[in-house]
Amino acid sequence: MQIPPKDNRRNTMNRDTFGRRELFKRAASVGAAGLGMGVALGVNEAHAQAPEIPLAAKVPTKKLGTTGEDIPILLMGGSNKFDMTFDKMLHRAHKMGMYYIDGGRKYGSGAAIGVFLEQVGRDNVWLTSKSGLWGGNDPDPWERYHDDFIKELADLKTDHMDMYFLHGIKHTEVLGPDYMKMADRLKKEGKTKYFGFSCHDGNVVDLMNKAATIGGDGINAIMFRYNFTMYGDLELNKAMDACVKAGIGLIGMKTQSSVPKDGEMVKKFQSNTYTLHQARLKAAWADERITACVSGINNMKILKENSTAARSQVELTAKEMTQLHRFAAQTADQRCQGCSEICETCVDGNLKIADQLRYLMYDDSYGDHGQAQALYRALDADQRDFEGVDLSAAMRACPQGINIAERLAEAKVRLA
Repeated sequence: MQIPPKDNRRNTMNRDTFGRRELFKRAASVGAAGLGMGVALGVNEAHAQAPEIPLAAKVPTKKLGTTGEDIPILLMGGSNKFDMTFDKMLHRAHKMGMYYIDGGRKYGSGAAIGVFLEQVGRDNVWLTSKSGLWGGNDPDPWERYHDDFIKELADLKTDHMDMYFLHGIKHTEVLGPDYMKMADRLKKEGKTKYFGFSCHDGNVVDLMNKAATIGGDGINAIMFRYNFTMYGDLELNKAMDACVKAGIGLIGMKTQSSVPKDGEMVKKFQSNTYTLHQARLKAAWADERITACVSGINNMKILKENSTAARSQVELTAKEMTQLHRFAAQTADQRCQGCSEICETCVDGNLKIADQLRYLMYDDSYGDHGQAQALYRALDADQRDFEGVDLSAAMRACPQGINIAERLAEAKVRLA
């Protein structure tokens, strides 16, 4: 693609800011103490937006791994139901410099994105799309991924992608030789320039470590769950370092780590510059290993808020980061981190605990009841029904201390 003209890169301003190492230390100290203390963060309404925040003209860009390509630090998520005639949000985002679209066959938005590509010109958009297959109990064969890729090209009305992701993978086997040969063939045929995968379940670290052994020539980028609650995760940080050393670009998703008590947290968050949602994005960008963050944007208000955070040249202060880490510690029992290999191995049968809690989060925190309900109903009966299943061991094993039985019951009431 022909990347639109670049604007100013982010400038770090002296606002009592600090580097990643200090962020990790602060996360560890707050995590140890946060559960035993109240949120002494004030009672004023969320924030008072400063009238003069230095803003870049457009969303800044950053190099993606060792590809040599610049992509915007804020990416447009493609899971929305876009307007088939003229989607104002896609066009507005593009004008702001968000020319990277993160699509996916599973989202069903390919046709609308295809219309948008025709309107602005295919060469003016970085198009990433993800497979329509979703990691089940067993890995799908590479042939299914290949066939799914060809179908996605047809949906998008294009003959190539800038990058293709295997979507939500759970098995290191899909990074094996046959799958990598498929990716290499698609690159040589000009059907995709780059290749990678997305992941957000419990084995993110295993998948990233496997990718690092393959290297940045084979795996160009990884999109993974990353947010302010994970700064102190030692194994994840080691895996991220290994990927960066291997030349793999890292893209953060699920950056908000929202919980049902978000409304309360918004009111308690104190900042003269950012809302709580903006601060969460800034926290992810503060990690220099992260190239960009993808954002699920379903209205103009969120688009403006998130793009303003991206364009702002004002970094988070120590006080703002400390508040984020306290929130993380105090809401841990509401936040499923997707480590299904821990809880689900403690129960008999095929019960999908992590998936159900994630769908409930879509309804709770994103306000996307339609998608949450559709995903919940798409589960097989034995993956969804928990009546008669002994959940006590799973609840004891949960590192977050989540009341799994209560949350599954709530998911059934609201999403069945």
